[in-house]
Amino acid sequence: MPLNPADLVAALHAVPPELLLLAQALFCFGTILLFARLFGAPGLYLYIAVAVIAANVEVLKAVQFSVYDHPVAMGTVLFSSTYLATDILTEHYGRDAARKAVFLGFAAYLLFTLLMVLTLGFRPLTAEQAGADMAWALPMQDHMAALFLPAPGLFAAGMTAYLCSQLFDVWVYQRIRGATGDKHLWLRNNGSTMLSSLVDNVIFSVLAWVVFAPEPVGWEALLHTYILGTYLLRVGLSLLDTPFMYLSRLAVGRPGLAS
Repeated sequence: MPLNPADLVAALHAVPPELLLLAQALFCFGTILLFARLFGAPGLYLYIAVAVIAANVEVLKAVQFSVYDHPVAMGTVLFSSTYLATDILTEHYGRDAARKAVFLGFAAYLLFTLLMVLTLGFRPLTAEQAGADMAWALPMQDHMAALFLPAPGLFAAGMTAYLCSQLFDVWVYQRIRGATGDKHLWLRNNGSTMLSSLVDNVIFSVLAWVVFAPEPVGWEALLHTYILGTYLLRVGLSLLDTPFMYLSRLAVGRPGLAS
């Protein structure tokens, strides 16, 4: 009997969310290594593009974790995993390859959003036009709009934070490598990712919840809830991806580039 995705989702609901989050992180990091092994740099470009799009959809779902008092929006693991991919690109293929991946991720999400807006622009069926055979299509316009029609402020905040933090990640990685040479891979991996994650949280939170928000949040809530709220999780993910950074040497099959 083929596996029913709905049954799998129902079974996963019984798994503690912290354990499921760990499994998602390991799955993402493992997929990055697999794509690097199978496809090289193009595989990492593909992963980053898909992860950026998926993270911006996943962020619409909130989950309650035992370590937080309030529900937390998803997307952190997927988005954080892109830092591992860009670090691997910087380490093994050079700065230009990593920067190309950042801009490809931006372009992919922008293109995806424009395509979805155009799709939603087609006039939906009426009940009379749909009839009994196409009745299933009637609510799809609203479902798709909820997923793929971004709020302009959040879209601008997310894309600005993405570009700034990812390019900053590549820059910091190169600066640390210039200071340490081929030693201390863990330092440039964790140092660049932790600093870039903080830059991402700050830029997105200030733009989304203060600059573009109809009702800006207070500075205390901005700092503790939005900027620092998920930062410890991102620090933990940075530490967790360190072994995968070392394994990338085997996956890519080259010791790394100094350019």
